[in-house]
Amino acid sequence: MPIDETAEFKPIRIAVLTVSDSRTRETDKSGGYLCEALQELGHTLADYALVPDDQGAILGRLHQWVDDQSINCILITGGTGVTGRDVTPEALAVLGGKEIPGFGELFRWISYRTIGTSTIQSRAIAYIVRSTYIFAMPGSTGACADAWEHILVHQLDSRFKPCNFVDLIGRLRES
Repeated sequence: MPIDETAEFKPIRIAVLTVSDSRTRETDKSGGYLCEALQELGHTLADYALVPDDQGAILGRLHQWVDDQSINCILITGGTGVTGRDVTPEALAVLGGKEIPGFGELFRWISYRTIGTSTIQSRAIAYIVRSTYIFAMPGSTGACADAWEHILVHQLDSRFKPCNFVDLIGRLRES
């Protein structure tokens, strides 16, 4: 992928949310992976939290972070499956904003190479809410690695060309 080595890297502030009824900070490998990966690239971990698979709990945390204008991006792991407890996409729809359909489409295409047709069970999705990017991916560490290593590491790098999400941050509130 084309990284402009002459350009300056612009770090952003990213929060990580794990949605799970069964994980703790000690057992949350997916959230831990995302926290580590974003910091290795040079971004700042703005916050990290775990909430249960509950739409109200998800919305409560997301409202706090979206209202905090110092947070540029939120990475969510978990709650994107098809079971009755998987409600992350529904919470994001209630939160509103502008959907970025290409994220889920590209994620499933990449995931297909790893897990085949099982990727159809993923409802990975992304939104822009006010001036905050939100990317929701499945709860497995492998899925988080696919999303980070093949999509987000590039789109959250200001040196990635021809375009990236970081360069657009200042224009997200335009109407």
